[in-house]
Parts: sequence; C-alpha cells; structure tokens
Amino acid sequence: MLNVALLSKWHVHAVDYAEQAHENPELSIEMIWDEDPNRGEEWAEELGVPFEKNLDTVLSNPNIDAVIVSTPTRLHKEVIIAAARYGKHIFTEKVLTFTTKDCEEMIEEINKAGVQFMISLPRLTEAYYLFAQQVIDEGLLGKLNMLRCRVAHNGAVPTDENPKGWLPDRFFDEEACGGGSLIDLGAHPIYLANRLSSGSPTAVTGSLHSMMNRGVDDFSVAIVEYDSGIVATLESSFISTGSPFKLELYGTEGTLLIEDGHIRLKSSHLQNKDWIVPENVPASESMPMEQWVSAITSEFEPNINKEDALLLTLINEAAALSHKSGEKIKTNTIR
Repeated sequence: MLNVALLSKWHVHAVDYAEQAHENPELSIEMIWDEDPNRGEEWAEELGVPFEKNLDTVLSNPNIDAVIVSTPTRLHKEVIIAAARYGKHIFTEKVLTFTTKDCEEMIEEINKAGVQFMISLPRLTEAYYLFAQQVIDEGLLGKLNMLRCRVAHNGAVPTDENPKGWLPDRFFDEEACGGGSLIDLGAHPIYLANRLSSGSPTAVTGSLHSMMNRGVDDFSVAIVEYDSGIVATLESSFISTGSPFKLELYGTEGTLLIEDGHIRLKSSHLQNKDWIVPENVPASESMPMEQWVSAITSEFEPNINKEDALLLTLINEAAALSHKSGEKIKTNTIR
C-alpha cells in the first residue's frame, strides 16, 4: 500500500485524481495540503483525512510515499522539486511548467531523486490514439505529411446559469496558469501530435486570441513543424459549443479521420478503396495514475514519459513567444 498526500485542489481535475486514488487498492490518501488553507481544510474534512498547512511537514513525513500535485502551474516547479528531494513519487497535472528551462531543471531533480514521475496525458492511453499509431507504423497512410487535432469546449461562454461560463475564474489568471486555452486544452493536441509526427518539433507558429477579454487566450491555433516533414495544426478553444474532438492524419497513401468515438480510414493498401470503419481497434491502455502505481510497485514501464512532458512545455512556450513576436519560433532557440 502506498500512502499519498494530495497537494492542492486548485485544478478542476483534482477531485478526479482523488477519486482515482480512492478507488485504487494500492493507494491510501493520508493527508491534504493546499496553498489555500480554507479550501484545503474543507477538502480534508470532506475526505476524512488530516489537513497540514506546512508543505515541508507533509513532504518530510516518512509515512508519505507519494504525492498527487494539482496546484496552479506556477507552483509546479517549487512543489515538485521539493517532493523529489524528499524522495516522494510524483503524479501531476499537465502542463509541467511555463518554460523549457524550468522543465529541464525539474526533470533533472526528479532523475537525481530516482522517484517515479507521471504527468497526466490521458489521451495517450485511448484506443483511437493507439490505433492511429498502429496505422502509421503499418504504413497504411504512406508518407504522413499533415495532421490536424482539435480539442474544445464552451467553458468561457456565458449562460443564464453561469454568466461567466462554467470554467472557474482561476483558469483565467495568467500568473497562475501561464495562459488559457492553448496551455490547458491545447495540451492534448500537442502531445498527441508530438507522438504521431514521428520526429522532433523544429518550429512553431502560435496565434492566441481572446474573444471574452478575460486576460488569457480563449481560442488558439498552433502550427508545429517537425523534422520528419510533418506539419501539425493544433486547435483549442474555451468558446466552442458542440465542437467534437477531431484528429485527422493525411498521408500520401491514406487518410485517417477520428471524430469523438468515430474512426474512418481510407488507404490504397486496403482491398476496399473506399472509407472503412476499422474493426481491429486496440483496447485502451490503463490510465496514467494506474500506470504510475504499477511503475512504483513493479517493473512496469509506463507509456507516458518525461520527454512527453518536456516537448509539451517546449511547444507551449514557443507558441506563446510566436504570438507575442508575430514570428515563427525555431525550437532550437529555446532548447
């Protein structure tokens, strides 16, 4: 049994992670810390565990084996490095940091400590991603050249019930978040593209916009060029009602279209030259938290790694710099 401390309820997924931890027979929630003591005390009372206002007291506790970090992104570096130095295994929400330099420093400390690290990039466990990777590996698309991915919701759209939208106000605090739709929802298209593009990102053009004027971008596009020759167009939005998840891959010999749970494939390598709905879609893999626990308790090798975290930060940083400068940003000027 691994004893875990929950570090902050700031992120909207913190409750989900607490529930996943509660349901995992290998984990026991033993303590809560929060940068907002009132929120932390309420959460601790709700979960029936102690609240500790001093982070060092939590991390120095020998009975705590691991931490689940859901703090504002601006606190990730401070909190995660401290946890690593105390020898605690670390699970955290995306993105890891605002800058590639900070990300590299954090990963160095994690590697020094020899603890198990997991960043929650859940779409890398989904059946559609695994199928997309399978199709590429089997050469059914030929030479992949373009990729488009879109993740969006209407969290910033005013309604009668939520005059500012249902997304919490704190998600529009640039100091805490580092940005808006791109750094939050845009993370999913970014890490999917990084995997599927079979190469390293070389240049990024970012266009980040705010329709609601809440202080951060509420819709955005990043165009990422890879050394494999692939160009990816990555879209995110807080102001799109009814927008489906879309993942599109275009190659010289085929096309793969994924919209929500619907998958269609056309390939010159298949006997049927028309669109098909594939039947050989692999099963989803275990969720990031399950993989993290397995890595701590056994020889399991997770399919989500530190390079995923680093490249996610790199592209977010480059996109933000591109938007501010109005120019394409070469990634070798950052890393």
